[in-house]
Amino acid sequence: MQVNSSKGKEMGKIDETDMKILEELIKDASLSVPRMSKKIKVNSSVLYSRIKRLTRRNLIKRFTVEVNEELLGYNVGALVGANLDARLREKAIEELMQFADVRDISEVTGRYDIVMHIKAKSLDELHSTVTDKIGQVEGVKTTETFVEMRRRRRQSFYQLPQS
Repeated sequence: MQVNSSKGKEMGKIDETDMKILEELIKDASLSVPRMSKKIKVNSSVLYSRIKRLTRRNLIKRFTVEVNEELLGYNVGALVGANLDARLREKAIEELMQFADVRDISEVTGRYDIVMHIKAKSLDELHSTVTDKIGQVEGVKTTETFVEMRRRRRQSFYQLPQS
């Protein structure tokens, strides 16, 4: 059996059928079981039980929706690097995660302690988020903002684990 080293849980074998299921769900998680079963040529009941097993084993964490934020007016994206006071790191990150414009935070190595992905409706709103919100959080020492000119994302691609 394969072991998930990050959690130490038994994950079980992952085969080509599991990988095809994951690939199709990554493309479109709303695809019905009957349609997907035809697409990947697997019996519907087998497909349903495989999806349940992948979910139960936490390989599939959740099913979600990708929102087109531009249609909601969030046209400005930015990455904000920040350096934090080490003694206030956790408290600062928790507070930063409460701001609606902060989409995610990565703790990183290198020049910054964290990098935040921000979405805003305008440059003025971005400026306000960075200076009036992020810059005022206790523990945030410095920030540097990189406005996204264009963002490109590719679909995730996974390969079968090697035995």
